[in-house]
Amino acid sequence: MNMQTTTRLTAAEAALIEAFNNQIGELPGDGAVIAIRDRLLDDLKTSGLPTRRVEAWHYTDLKTLLRAVPAQAGDAGSDARDPLVEGSAVLPVIQGRPDHKARAGDLVLSSYAEQLSNGSAANGLGALDKDDAVGRINGSFVRDGYVIEVPAETVLEEPLEIQFVHAGGQTHTRLPVSIGSAVKATVIERHLSVASDAALVSHVSDVAVGEGSEVTWIIVQQQGADDTHLGQIRIDLGADAKLKLFVINAGGQLVRQELHIKVTGEGADLTLRGINLLGAETHTDVTMVLGHNVPHTGSTEIIRNVVFDRAKGVFQGMIRVAPDAQKTDAKMACNTLLMSDDAEFSVKPELEIFADDVQCGHGATVADIDHNHLYYLMARGIPENKARAMLVNAFVAEIVEELENEALVEALEGVISAWLEKHA
Repeated sequence: MNMQTTTRLTAAEAALIEAFNNQIGELPGDGAVIAIRDRLLDDLKTSGLPTRRVEAWHYTDLKTLLRAVPAQAGDAGSDARDPLVEGSAVLPVIQGRPDHKARAGDLVLSSYAEQLSNGSAANGLGALDKDDAVGRINGSFVRDGYVIEVPAETVLEEPLEIQFVHAGGQTHTRLPVSIGSAVKATVIERHLSVASDAALVSHVSDVAVGEGSEVTWIIVQQQGADDTHLGQIRIDLGADAKLKLFVINAGGQLVRQELHIKVTGEGADLTLRGINLLGAETHTDVTMVLGHNVPHTGSTEIIRNVVFDRAKGVFQGMIRVAPDAQKTDAKMACNTLLMSDDAEFSVKPELEIFADDVQCGHGATVADIDHNHLYYLMARGIPENKARAMLVNAFVAEIVEELENEALVEALEGVISAWLEKHA
């Protein structure tokens, strides 16, 4: 006798399916896009959200942790905020709706909603693999976003801030970016909440960096205390390109930030720096999959984590070196400060090496702050909370200072200090 089993849906899964059914007539897309959306939702109906039985989600049981899904977002009711760095060009996305009248220098801007409507977005809309829950959710619900083309040999004298402002409810956005050859640019992808209402935010950035370009890409996530943030960046790094990718998580109740990076051009180099600030009973997961696919490429990854209260954090880092990727030089480190006996941080570094002439390594440390240093500061009249904040700042400051741009360093140090004032 054949028996069919059905997945028992959680309240959050049922709410996602109901939200999709309520919106399907409004979501932009031609026949091909609608078919992809239907297939992505069917996957959710069949298998549900991932649990710890799925290896990629072993430390973030999304089925359990995502307990509620807010209603579809309405009007934004908000405006763009001042940029992190004074003088930056700002492209605002208010409650999932870009300002398509905005302009930024010589950049070519268009609407992702238009690409959905005419079907040209179909090829990139699907999930990366069967475990890509972020891609499935975003592909099902995404309505709009900027499509950005940076012409070859463009030099952006000031940073470009793409500002995603959320005010509760659901927002799902996309950001395809094509960066031409010999470009020099700093881009800030900023996600911030301006309301107390809970939000479910999904976002996918798809970035291709052209030959010989030098790009600094900074993700600053400042969601509200009750928000869920599901973020993903997909990067293709061309020949002789240099990318500095900086990720700072300083908010959100439940956060999953995925970094999917393919190094496809010889001579390319990636520098990844990450800071995760966790407090209360939050859960933050940064998962990276980095593929070195050609010879003579390099990467360094340093992640710094500070965990207070009963917060839980995760860093999963996978470096894959293809058989043809000889002379790869890849190094990864994850360092964590646990500021409470109840705090937790799980680290899972991995190397898959199929070439024989490489230099690759990884390491991880977990510790409390040095109590001798704390005593030294307190003995000189500095209150304990301030002394702890000073030591934490010192722990993360050295990788922020690698950015070299003084205004940018000052802005990010301000984000860190503001968070520590609330939690340290």
